[in-house]
Amino acid sequence: QVQLVESGGGLVQAGGSLRLSCAASGHTSSTFTMGWFRPAPGKEREFVAGIWLTSRTYYADSVKGRFTISRDNAKNTLYLQMNSLKPEDTAVYSCAAAREFVAPTVPTNFDSWGQGTQVTVSS
Repeated sequence: QVQLVESGGGLVQAGGSLRLSCAASGHTSSTFTMGWFRPAPGKEREFVAGIWLTSRTYYADSVKGRFTISRDNAKNTLYLQMNSLKPEDTAVYSCAAAREFVAPTVPTNFDSWGQGTQVTVSS
């Protein structure tokens, strides 16, 4: 397994920006697919954004155009740039990694999870 540690969360006003990071260590070859998730009403984990090792990206409709997912494979780090934040984006954001190329929208496709970082957006 790979160990994942998120950082970059915090308190921001609506319309502001934050950049989350997720540092991977251990078996970093097990990060073919990476993603960001957050809890949602009725869901333990709601898909936010995903990226393959090839840098193909996927986004939830609710964040498309506002969030950008990226990865630096040399640094074994995943990022989520969040712009135009809304109060409804408030959540604990967790990153995840999978050993294969999988559909990043499905939480059960992922093998490793970080502890999460809190994002709070005030109105």
